[in-house]
Amino acid sequence: MNFYIASSLNNKEMVKSLADQLKMEGFYHSYDWTINDRADSMDILASIGERELSAVRNSDFLVMLLPGGKGSHIEMGIALGLGKRVYLYSPNNDIYEFDKTSTFYHVAGVTKFIGDFVSFMQFLLQKETTNFNRLCIQQPLG
Repeated sequence: MNFYIASSLNNKEMVKSLADQLKMEGFYHSYDWTINDRADSMDILASIGERELSAVRNSDFLVMLLPGGKGSHIEMGIALGLGKRVYLYSPNNDIYEFDKTSTFYHVAGVTKFIGDFVSFMQFLLQKETTNFNRLCIQQPLG
């Protein structure tokens, strides 16, 4: 199963930690944008955007770690539009405060989690391992 993690550069270490955990469990990271430096030209910006778009398309699920920037929100919207599973992580209740939330945090297909990051990683692994096992049973090899 392929995953993509959307977030801001400020959450780079959380993104790397979650990606490492998922990869250790056998999941494939469709694109690691944390390897990029900040874009300094339109050509580089476009190139990164194409890779990120392709990665979201090729993912089975997307994880959004808040707080996120405008790019991560666009990635979440693409994933929702493509019918991907979306997991939204927030360390606090801001997503339920009317002046701080987004309409798309509350649509069908978004699984919300509020709390500490380690608990979120355990929650996500449990959910996606169950999804992976279900797919393997439905589509036996051979």
